[in-house]
Order: sequence, then C-alpha cells, then structure tokens
Amino acid sequence: MSALIAPSVLASDFANLEKEVKMLNESQADWIHIDIMDGIFVPNISFGIPVTEAIKRHATKPLDVHLMIVQPEKYVEAFHKAGAEIISVHIEACAHLHRNIQQIKALGIKAGVAVNPHTPISALEDIIQDIDLVCLMSVNPGFGGQKFIERTYDKVKQLKNMIESSGSKALIEIDGGVNQNNAKALIAAGANVLVAGNFVFSAEKPKDIIAQLKTL
Repeated sequence: MSALIAPSVLASDFANLEKEVKMLNESQADWIHIDIMDGIFVPNISFGIPVTEAIKRHATKPLDVHLMIVQPEKYVEAFHKAGAEIISVHIEACAHLHRNIQQIKALGIKAGVAVNPHTPISALEDIIQDIDLVCLMSVNPGFGGQKFIERTYDKVKQLKNMIESSGSKALIEIDGGVNQNNAKALIAAGANVLVAGNFVFSAEKPKDIIAQLKTL
C-alpha cells in the first residue's frame, strides 16, 4: 500500500495560494499539510487562522494542521473551526499532553503528536495508544528546505515497533526534507504519511512529483 502524501503549503507560492490549492485538489495528494509557526516555539512565523480558513475555502482534501506553537490548547478549537481535520501538537510544547489530546479528540477530529529530532521515541510510550498520528520531524522545525536527518530511519523503525507492540493504530508521518532519495526507504522503515514541501512546489510539474511519490 502506498503512503499518504501531504504536500506542505509552507513551500507554495503565497501570492497564488488559491491556484496552488487547486493544483493539490487536482493531484493525487491525500492531505494538505499546513505548518503553523509562532516565532516562539520555532524561530519563524508562517501564517495562522485566517490563511487556514482561506485554504479551506478552496481545498477538497483534508487539512493536516501542524501546530508549531506554544500553548496550542488556546488555538485548537479555532483551527478546527477554520477547517482542520487533523491537528498535531508538539510533545515539547505541551505540559499536559494527555489533556491536549483529549481536547482535540473531543472536537471529533484526528489527534497527532509531533516530535522534534532530539526527542527520543520513548517519550511517546504513555500516549501512543491515545493518538491517531505521530509527526516525526526529520529536520529541525521552523524552516523549509532543510537537509534530511539520517537518524530518522532508526526512529521510524523504533516507533513502528512501539505502535505494533502497543496495539496502537497511529500513523507515522515524516515531515522535513522528504524527496526522491529517501521516500522509498522511509516507507520501507514504516512511514505511512510523507510531508513534502520544496520537493513538490519547486518542481516544474508538481502533480507529477506527487504522482511519483504515490507509486513508491
């Protein structure tokens, strides 16, 4: 079974966002990945609720919202109202992670936990059965176009073992530096969802790149 493909609009042309979203609608993409950055949790600011609402007006694919922000509990409901069908919060940003997951689940949508490169997989042991998605960062969060961290393969395998041994149904999503050189190996290691930003949007024919990823 091929992986789900979730192109990240962080790498899209913001001046032509409607056109970019319509391109994704017409492609074989499964989700649309939206990176929300606050300039505090990560050293960059991207966009927020109004832009998410604008994307939702044109999108026919589920919105996969990745909150790279402090105190995500303050904004979860607003992003759900803006159109999010999957919301991931960072384990490093949540003092009360179980409560945060319960908050997302109570909205009737999928709950994910994102994990920075330096955070061990073992930190997920007490939450893995409660979540729908683990977003493994394969670069340090904050900026697109970074080099893929090779240690990610081992972390995917560890996480896959944890999911299977616990009976969890969580999907493994890889976010950062995904391209033609590593996508197949990530899927072989156990990845279920590939987030691709620059690799898709910098291509001359983005829909073809998405189609190629779907064949792996």
